[in-house]
Amino acid sequence: MATRHARAVAGGVLAASLVLAGCAEPAPAPTPAPSSPSPSLSAEPSLEGPVAPTGAATVLAQGLNAPWSVVRLDEETVPGGSALVSERDTAKVRELTAEGALRDAGTVPGVSPGGEGGLLGLATLRQGDTAWLYAYLTAASDNRIVRMPLLGSAGSLELGTAEVVLAGIPKAGNHNGGRIAFGPDGMLYATAGDAGRPNLARDPASLGGKILRMTPEGGTPPDAPWGSVVHSIGHRNPQGIAWGDDGTMYASEFGQNTWDELNIIVAGQDYGWPVVEGIADTEGFVNPIRHWSTDEASPSGLAHTHDTLLMAALRGETLWGIVVGLESVDAAPYFAGEYGRLRDAIPGPDGTLWVLTNNTDGRGSPREGDDKLLQIQLAGQQPG
Repeated sequence: MATRHARAVAGGVLAASLVLAGCAEPAPAPTPAPSSPSPSLSAEPSLEGPVAPTGAATVLAQGLNAPWSVVRLDEETVPGGSALVSERDTAKVRELTAEGALRDAGTVPGVSPGGEGGLLGLATLRQGDTAWLYAYLTAASDNRIVRMPLLGSAGSLELGTAEVVLAGIPKAGNHNGGRIAFGPDGMLYATAGDAGRPNLARDPASLGGKILRMTPEGGTPPDAPWGSVVHSIGHRNPQGIAWGDDGTMYASEFGQNTWDELNIIVAGQDYGWPVVEGIADTEGFVNPIRHWSTDEASPSGLAHTHDTLLMAALRGETLWGIVVGLESVDAAPYFAGEYGRLRDAIPGPDGTLWVLTNNTDGRGSPREGDDKLLQIQLAGQQPG
């Protein structure tokens, strides 16, 4: 099913989704991307996109407790082929070794789990001799981002002493956001929910209801639109971020009762919550490029690989494959109900996708072996 756009597009980016008249803050000039993309954004050269899932999933790990985020460790960060998974309620970071063994790398200190809060998103960065693990977590008084050095080697990793990167993100029993990732500009991005207080979302002075952007140490980038780590405003509960090969940033977002959203994120813009939901064509707000009813989606993790976005859906219990074209956005559901709630999706090796199930989070119906990390083979889409 395709969603058409009301206005013209330019340069392969769906500028049609931007309804910008009356915006108070201009978008800054884009930051030049580094000469080589983040490994998580690199496409396998043997597979041409767009792609679609094919066949049944392979179980890479099982017995996970409310897993929230998975990151693969590339050879530059920590050689050896391990991956790390966060568990929301235990605050544990689990290491999946290249041989398929699952072990505890450590427990992140200061996590205060409750409701949708706890140990949420993970990201990694190599700086000189240090491999850092970043974590978005719910603490006693706020949501915050910390980082810890990864000690040891693949198969025996441990967490070093945590240091705070950013504090003061509003917390609540729900709407905590929680996804973090490094963009192609080398900055750290984070999704922050409105913490159940919709009035925070459009207030640039609050960190709630925002997409945040910061230096690896938590500082304000020199081109920040509001002179702070606030990158865009008017979000309810975004939980997925990914970048296309051209640097376009996408975010998936929980709506309230009407529409869940897929947005193109532009610095300094207002995405409308709580004034509007979905494609509203309202002056001063940015339209999503696609929306879904909340029973179809409730989106969380978002991956981009081979010209295709792949979005994990919780309530919808579906993996959505999305192809963004010049004049339309085509979205197809996969595995509806087959694996239950899906929390995260990241590019895997050799033309695959990794997906975390989320049936032990108190809202799902756990199946034997839940929760699981799945590997799904991708194949080029056949012309229709």
